[in-house]
Amino acid sequence: MQNNGGHDRRLVLWLSLAQLITWGSVFYTFALLLEPVERELGLTRAQSSLAFSLALLAEGVFAYPVGRWIDRGHERAVMTGGSLLVAAALAAHAFIRSVESFYAVWILLGAALAATLYTPVFAVVTRRFPQDFRRAIITMTFLGGLASSVFIPLSAWLISALGWRDALLVLAAVHLLVCAPLHALCLHDAPQASAVKATASEHSPATLLRSAPFLLIGVFVVGMMGITAAIPPHLISLLRESGLREAWVIAIPAAIGVVQVLGRLLLYFLEHRFDLHLANRLIPLLIPLALAALIAGAASPAAGLAFVVLYGLGNGMLTIVKGTAIAQYVNREHVASLNGALGLPQAIARAVAPLLLGVLWTRDVGYRWGLVMLLVVSIVSALALALAQRKSLLPR
Repeated sequence: MQNNGGHDRRLVLWLSLAQLITWGSVFYTFALLLEPVERELGLTRAQSSLAFSLALLAEGVFAYPVGRWIDRGHERAVMTGGSLLVAAALAAHAFIRSVESFYAVWILLGAALAATLYTPVFAVVTRRFPQDFRRAIITMTFLGGLASSVFIPLSAWLISALGWRDALLVLAAVHLLVCAPLHALCLHDAPQASAVKATASEHSPATLLRSAPFLLIGVFVVGMMGITAAIPPHLISLLRESGLREAWVIAIPAAIGVVQVLGRLLLYFLEHRFDLHLANRLIPLLIPLALAALIAGAASPAAGLAFVVLYGLGNGMLTIVKGTAIAQYVNREHVASLNGALGLPQAIARAVAPLLLGVLWTRDVGYRWGLVMLLVVSIVSALALALAQRKSLLPR
């Protein structure tokens, strides 16, 4: 089912289902595993949290080679193999008896996520639907955004009913019986590298990695990743320190997820009414506006609401902007490799940013200097994307 030169909606929906399952069963289920794993293995919270950091690092390390394989036409093998590896690692997780085995399975899961989450699947639809990849990606992020709503209660119920070890075996079976077959069946006719050359530059990946548009988009993507990674773990403490009532402290973070999904819906239904490149310049500006509201508003509920709306809409739509920027302003033939090259810098930013925000906290001024730093980074990141548009290697 394809729109007049558009994307295959049925294919995108099946791939979106696999995204929902993978995000939900691995990324969001980790938080539910922390306490039972800590009790059984005798771990501290710092020791258990390190497993997730190792997974993020492994995902970043494997992102570039995964991208190269996809660009060479091996998307079916990559994503099917990634789903099989997720299944195997979750099954192995059910039998861990030591901290070393705990870390090992999460390193394996990180490698598997590099082959199954947004970065590879965005590249797949960009290569298949070069004229309509953006709308396909919006659909995927909307459905992927529901992963926490589906799997946090589902995984919690499985852990409560079966115990965490058997719950992991059930989740492994879902990947083996649903995600792996979906990728194997849906991605059987992957375009080869030569099939997309008509819409792509002749440049090699090595040349493109040194190009001004790619480097500027790298600043944009990594900067925004740092901001969106730094805020969530500190947001409740930040709001409490600002003097807001506890009801607002809980309501503001809870509302952000809903507003993110709303932002993606608005983009899907309304973006054809606006210039695409203008939208790409304006969407990142919502993040500095949200931070400015948070800094200026202090204990004001109105400022908190402004932050929810601006940050939620901005963060929801940024996923689409970040996922499509390389294809729109650098190159489409090597989009998987180029996005993969940003995997490790993003993983480092995601790991370091929350720590840095905590380091900048002081008892006298709280998070103010940290928020100012994030504001500066957000402005620089938004300007970098605007400059990348001006230096674009692709016709607009």
